[in-house]
Amino acid sequence: MKERLKQEYSRRLKIIMKSELNARNKITANGALAVPVLRYSFGIINWRTEEIKKIDRKTRKMLKMYKMRHPNLTDRLYVKRKGGRGLVQIEAAYKAEIINIAEYLNTNYKEGHFVNIVKSHGSTQTNMNSIIKTATKITEELSQPNEKSDAKQDGIQHTKVRFREFLK
Repeated sequence: MKERLKQEYSRRLKIIMKSELNARNKITANGALAVPVLRYSFGIINWRTEEIKKIDRKTRKMLKMYKMRHPNLTDRLYVKRKGGRGLVQIEAAYKAEIINIAEYLNTNYKEGHFVNIVKSHGSTQTNMNSIIKTATKITEELSQPNEKSDAKQDGIQHTKVRFREFLK
């Protein structure tokens, strides 16, 4: 299924890049038409971060093939439109989706009997990929100080703020 999603994402991205839209509209179309193919699968299919980073690299490579980006300006790609290109970073979208799903499960289904059974089962199994475990892992990863680019820091700060609001 992952391969099919990757192929569909690549197909849509190629269609967008071959179109006669201007650069701004191509970036917007990517966020509206190609990224949701992957985004909708983020809580359902277990993606590894290496796979997601590979998709990000493929996206940047395709942008370079279609002369939409300069090789040295990778950081500006992911900054919002006011100072950058506004491209959606797949890795940041993945982390945000996982945290959003965990937040939704924790807030809306606190008293659900079956959800509590699934949560307890997921917490007892060590090798199981639980959304809540993955979300806590991501927030721990985001809370560690790290040398990252400004574009990634913007996305991380936004995710941190949302998760802190969730914990309150």
